[in-house]
Amino acid sequence: MKTHFCIPVSQQRPDALGGRYVLYSVYLDGSLFCRVRYSQLHRWNEQLRRVFGNCLPPFPPKYYLAMTTSMADKRRDQLEQYLQDVTADPNVLRSDVFVEFVKLAQLNTFNITADKAFLDVFLPDGRSINVEILTSATAERVLEVVSYKLRLSRELLGYFGLFLIRFHEGILSVVKKLAEFELPYVSLQSSEVENCKIGLRKWYMDPALDSVLMDCGAAVELLYMQAVQDIEKEWIKPTQAQRQELEALQKENNRTKFLRLCQEVQHYGSVRLDPCRCDYPEPGCGAVLSVGNDEINCCITLPDHQTQDVTFQMSRVKCWQVTFLGTLLDTDGPQRTLNQNLELRFQYSKDSCWQWFVIYTKQAFLLSSCLKKMISEKTAKLAAESPEMQIEVPERSKSKKDHVRQSKQKEYSSFLSRKSKINRAEGDCVFGTIKEEDL
Repeated sequence: MKTHFCIPVSQQRPDALGGRYVLYSVYLDGSLFCRVRYSQLHRWNEQLRRVFGNCLPPFPPKYYLAMTTSMADKRRDQLEQYLQDVTADPNVLRSDVFVEFVKLAQLNTFNITADKAFLDVFLPDGRSINVEILTSATAERVLEVVSYKLRLSRELLGYFGLFLIRFHEGILSVVKKLAEFELPYVSLQSSEVENCKIGLRKWYMDPALDSVLMDCGAAVELLYMQAVQDIEKEWIKPTQAQRQELEALQKENNRTKFLRLCQEVQHYGSVRLDPCRCDYPEPGCGAVLSVGNDEINCCITLPDHQTQDVTFQMSRVKCWQVTFLGTLLDTDGPQRTLNQNLELRFQYSKDSCWQWFVIYTKQAFLLSSCLKKMISEKTAKLAAESPEMQIEVPERSKSKKDHVRQSKQKEYSSFLSRKSKINRAEGDCVFGTIKEEDL
């Protein structure tokens, strides 16, 4: 699926020879990721083509004459589309050519040198693991270091992820999920959100996947800590009887039975978003969303202060899109987040017709990531049940070199063809206007 890369703005800068060049601000999941020139992206594209061949998406052509404003806007849109398309293949995302380029781009954008550093990674129970890393270490590498300290099985790393999290007045807020190629040290240093930390949390939306982790003591401990935290923060809602039984199991220190009972608790395994607004059943309603287990659960507060619980099934979602509704000015001190004036709208089958529902939330990109995760888990489950679908599920245990060796033209072409065969919903990042299309 496409990554949430976008280039909402660019800026002209003077060069050393008295001319001018364009610097593009690349955002990932609503946060400034890096700033690059066209020439840098062009050289990177050439390197990618030497590895993956000519089946990569087309790269915007060079202009040999001065660009007009419309030409500059067109190039910016084309570069944005290129980034979204080229990163749709997981083999590209895992390649050394991709990772090394984006690592250097992140470091250079925020003037951080590659050096040794210490990073605190917080667990759900509030404790932190202090790890010595390089500032250029990716989230994937940092997760490996943390898992080694926790004695978490390497085969289970794909079920966990690193997040930017924030505690404000005792309230937990998940800011974003860090992509495997992001640099956690840089993301933390460059974040404009106050009191941010790097947190370790499970990263799957189907609670049934707990069963895969139950034979690993370290994994069970992490699941237990997160379940206890979710209960304390009221992200999940046990009944009074369930709460009493869970408390008894805590006293017995029976983590396995505790987690099995949690499977029956409302919203267990869901990601809770901060309070936001929506347009259903009427404009101006407040909403609290819990996303997981193939559902979007909304506790809606109506204008007359009455509450209403609404559940949207992912099987009835056709597509969704994130839109930035405001303006973005990129000066010498760039706005580093797009978290204000964001909306996610999705097309949903209701009463035998397709309707658009709109959610206004600063966590629109996180919500989109959760929706994509549910789709990918559903796709993987269908592939396991129907081998004839021939869907490749990437293995984390393989080295990057193994992935590169297996990702020549034939494999890349088959990946693109498989995308068209799978009936699925997918989000797109759009700025200013809505593109209504089946993805």
